[in-house]
Amino acid sequence: MRQNIFVTGIDTDIGKTISSSVLVEALEADYWKPVQCGDLEKSDSMKVSQLVTNQTSTIHPETHRLKTPASPHLAAEREGLKISLEDFTLPQTNRTLIIEGAGGILVPLNQDNTIIELAKKFNAEVVLVTKNYLGSLNHTLLSIDYLKRNNLPIKGMIFNGKENNELETFLVKKTGVPILANIPWLDELTPEMVKEMASLCKGNLK
Repeated sequence: MRQNIFVTGIDTDIGKTISSSVLVEALEADYWKPVQCGDLEKSDSMKVSQLVTNQTSTIHPETHRLKTPASPHLAAEREGLKISLEDFTLPQTNRTLIIEGAGGILVPLNQDNTIIELAKKFNAEVVLVTKNYLGSLNHTLLSIDYLKRNNLPIKGMIFNGKENNELETFLVKKTGVPILANIPWLDELTPEMVKEMASLCKGNLK
């Protein structure tokens, strides 16, 4: 069944692109990054394209490609632009679409809107990417609380990095949000590794 899945995180550089690649591979889904800020020559779309090996998925072009590695609202301002929610239209596809956000949930798109409002606009289920580090418990609980209070459906959590069964079990019991996958934090990730991780988590994504 076709669905829209919005991948966000409890922080920046938390593993959203790796997680998106695994989801794309597992579901043979399409991928879309609405806003890319900085790293235009090594964009997240390019990384996903290099990591996904199935012959079905399509990588759709970004709506906004900004040179400045900053929040979308600031990057746009520095380039004389203003981002609006109305700028964004879902790519045409019959497949499940993985939409990767920028930074965390409340990263501003402009003076009034945040990145997570794209999930609401496109009726997307949210996958929250987290990582086990000192302080991550607070960040994860705050993120889930915000999503629930704003009636955004949460499909599950993806953990990146070293596993912590005690912390992960606590979060599942506390929030009722399931774990979709555990992805080891690797300096270099290969398509073969993505395919293996996709196979392991595929059953959790139905």
